[in-house]
Amino acid sequence: MNFNGLFNLENKVVFITGGGRGIGQSMATGFMECGANVSICDQNTEGVNETKSILKEKFGDKKKFEGLEVDVRNQNEIRNAIQITENNIGPIDIAINCAGIANANPAETLSKDQWQNMFDINLSGLFYSCQEEAKAMITRKKGSIINIASMSGSIVNRGLKQVHYNSSKAGVIHLTKSLAMEWVDYGIRVNSISPGYTKTPMNLRPEMVDQVKIFENETPMKRMASPDEIVGPAIFLATDASSFCTGIDLVVDGGFVCW
Repeated sequence: MNFNGLFNLENKVVFITGGGRGIGQSMATGFMECGANVSICDQNTEGVNETKSILKEKFGDKKKFEGLEVDVRNQNEIRNAIQITENNIGPIDIAINCAGIANANPAETLSKDQWQNMFDINLSGLFYSCQEEAKAMITRKKGSIINIASMSGSIVNRGLKQVHYNSSKAGVIHLTKSLAMEWVDYGIRVNSISPGYTKTPMNLRPEMVDQVKIFENETPMKRMASPDEIVGPAIFLATDASSFCTGIDLVVDGGFVCW
């Protein structure tokens, strides 16, 4: 084995859902800095344009990138985005599924619509993404798919009433393991990352100031993660550095689940 090339991403093609903000946006810039060409998609037009502007300013014409408006609840839109990516940039080597939402409500008053919308985006949308990404990879007998789950898929966060969110992320973790076993013979590795509390736009809203202090105090490292700190674990799972890893959930939480 050539250990010098374990983390090589030069000219790899990376497809990222939820790339218009937070962790997905950090994935786009981080993977391009490591030599990859990137296609991002997001339901939010403003977010797509923001990420494209960041990539254009940072990399100019040195690398290829694409920005597409996609609702992961619509499988046809995902399929079209992958086709555009492969036509304009090249065959997808790596897929990172970051698209998701989070909110809270007591279980006893949680509406059917709020429950269903959470699962439509966080679990069904992620499955549709994985399915279309795998279809593109199967004929080439190689590929790495990385799903962004959450530590909330393994633990119940103290003080947060979010049964629908927790359940959807638990589903992501087990979906990942199931797909890893189904697609192992195709040379496709499927893994997940479970971040702890992270400085995403949702957690940086003014009304979250007091809650953020609690998040930081309850985390052993006494802070939240930067979205950029989730990129390194993803690079590990995307490259030959993790060639014997499939079906794992990599927890990146500042030690939170140890307590």
